[in-house]
Amino acid sequence: MDMDPSRNVFGAPLIPCSMDPVTGFFRNGACDTCAQDRGSHTVCAVMTAEFLAFSKYLGNDLTTPRPEFGFAGLKPGDHWCLCASRFLQAHDENCAPRVNLAATHERALEIVPMDVLERYATG
Repeated sequence: MDMDPSRNVFGAPLIPCSMDPVTGFFRNGACDTCAQDRGSHTVCAVMTAEFLAFSKYLGNDLTTPRPEFGFAGLKPGDHWCLCASRFLQAHDENCAPRVNLAATHERALEIVPMDVLERYATG
């Protein structure tokens, strides 16, 4: 798999999203992506209880540990590379989490407008 250039939404070098838990399509701690990343795991989001409940309701339980996959489960405050479309869906339902723009891949902009991402930017 050929990784796309590691650039954030500002066109600058992409910074890591999280190493604990380790996130990203490539499980390298960054929201890097490639053509095979059909979900576009490109938005570095800070988990909230509300968003985690929303995701579980939609069938993607991010809270339950899955040791067979080395996944401890997420809790509020964890940073995670979300699918851009799920972030946009959460925005539309008024439960989107905060976003670290410097750690959000530029390819997220193919799905989520910059002005939407900026509304949720962390300080």
